[in-house]
Amino acid sequence: MHESAAVLTRGRRLRFGGANLLRSLAVLAVLYSHISYYLIDDLGTGWWLIDAVYATLVAGLGLNQHLSFLGVAIFMMLTGLLLTASVLRHPPGRFLVNRIGRLLPALWVAIALAVLLVKLGVNGMFSGQDGITTGQSALSFVLGGFFLKPEVAVLGVTWTLVVQIVFYVYSVLTRPLLRAVPIAVPVLGAVLCCLVLLYNLYVPQPYSVPMLTKVAATLPAVFVGQILYLAWTRMASWRWISVAALAQAEVVVLATDIRAYWAGDRYLWTIAVVAAAVLALARYDGPLARWSVVRWTGTRSYAIYLLHTLILYRAYDWTVALVGKTGAVVVFLTATAIAAELLYRGIEVPMGRWIGSVASRIGAPPPRERDPSDTAGSA
Repeated sequence: MHESAAVLTRGRRLRFGGANLLRSLAVLAVLYSHISYYLIDDLGTGWWLIDAVYATLVAGLGLNQHLSFLGVAIFMMLTGLLLTASVLRHPPGRFLVNRIGRLLPALWVAIALAVLLVKLGVNGMFSGQDGITTGQSALSFVLGGFFLKPEVAVLGVTWTLVVQIVFYVYSVLTRPLLRAVPIAVPVLGAVLCCLVLLYNLYVPQPYSVPMLTKVAATLPAVFVGQILYLAWTRMASWRWISVAALAQAEVVVLATDIRAYWAGDRYLWTIAVVAAAVLALARYDGPLARWSVVRWTGTRSYAIYLLHTLILYRAYDWTVALVGKTGAVVVFLTATAIAAELLYRGIEVPMGRWIGSVASRIGAPPPRERDPSDTAGSA
């Protein structure tokens, strides 16, 4: 059965020429955030760039210390913006295989490296344990360590993939609603996020699931991206767009009040700033968006995101005495760029092509058999 023209219009693609520019800004914010956390909170030192960023973006623009959540919010908002059309266009099985499948190969390589570095004593755990067991290692490959009590995180940054996968599954489950009443999907999402936050706040151990608080507090950034898509495609009126946006704001306010966030109380403002940046840049297709450095950083942003914390701490510690703080950061960035290029070219691209090929066959109609009565035509 073919989809109607109206459904195809609702699932139409918009051209987002600034997506790589936004990904580049996001990954740079994440890199800065972890450098700042390490130098300020762990080492008790500083750096000239941290002073400059604090003066302009933290004290000046009012963002969180260390630019906490800024990069994550950009990545999350892009997820909602770019994938809403995809879930409408593609059959659920194809969508899930394509999206989750593309995350897994690079994730598994990064997790394997993280486990190896912990076993060798080069790196420590991101959740405070002295080491990691075989069972915990196995769970980490499916992000299960985040749901243990206490949490086991061999590669801390991968918690955001839990948020993305939850959004993928939610999108598939609410696909009929998205087709019928699109704006109801982010509104319902806000209600569910509030319920999860309240559940974990009032239900005692061992019945609470702390990781879900983090997921529920982060999903509003994804839903804001979805709301922007619905606004740009005129799938909802501005009145309901405003209602949906306010619903996400209420979730963020609740999450802030119950201290579901991990640094500061400026998360609502951060999401508002990110939304403004996405509005300004997502459809920008000027020279800056086509700059080769931006394109390289944007396309490698996932690999950079996965690998950078495996490299940062030892690269800095081993070189800072020789080349100084700025030199040590340059060494870290160079090593991360090389590792990300290898992961991108060696795993992410070839596996992504193969998974895309597999996904494209899911839900596709079988090839039409040739009717024996057909003729090849006269000579």
